[in-house]
Amino acid sequence: MSADTIDTPAALPLPTEGRSGPDWWGVLCLIATEASLFAYLLFSYYYMVVQHGADWLPEAHPSIAMAGPNTVILLASSVAVWWGKKGVKAGGRGQHLTGLALAIGLGLVFLVVQYCEWKTKPYGLTTSAYGSLFFTITGFHMLHVVVGVMVLAMVLIWSIAGYFDARHYNHVTIAAAYWHFVDVVRLCVFATFYLSPYVMGTGS
Repeated sequence: MSADTIDTPAALPLPTEGRSGPDWWGVLCLIATEASLFAYLLFSYYYMVVQHGADWLPEAHPSIAMAGPNTVILLASSVAVWWGKKGVKAGGRGQHLTGLALAIGLGLVFLVVQYCEWKTKPYGLTTSAYGSLFFTITGFHMLHVVVGVMVLAMVLIWSIAGYFDARHYNHVTIAAAYWHFVDVVRLCVFATFYLSPYVMGTGS
């Protein structure tokens, strides 16, 4: 090869789009692992309910004054992510960025409200088995929300930089899948701690 010859490398291959790439299966494995964690934790709650009945619950009728609206806030963030993803698929940059930013904002609001609700509880992490499970499960969920907000923020930064378009948006799909999982977990947590005492008649 002469000194004047320039060896031009071939263009790098684009990442696999859709649900056939390793990144998609990777996030599915992550979701399955985290779902197993929450399943075990929630099973512990129901096991205690079966063993001890209503006497085990510190609140016969848990208030949903803060938890209910906060659940709606997180579900609304999931809609925002879906709307933002729909925007990038259609080539709507404004819709895409707005949806991601709105989802991040709602996620942050959820975290603040959840912390404020923690402050109102008359029991703590070490007060009882119920308190331990409540703060452990809701705390793990809050941690997942924090991670989800960070992931969405990174995707938003990449989106602003122009990394995604109507053909290539796999990272947006992956981030959206994780965020929707976090929202589904919230529904399970809400049903367990706030609705099950009424539905199952464990409260007085």
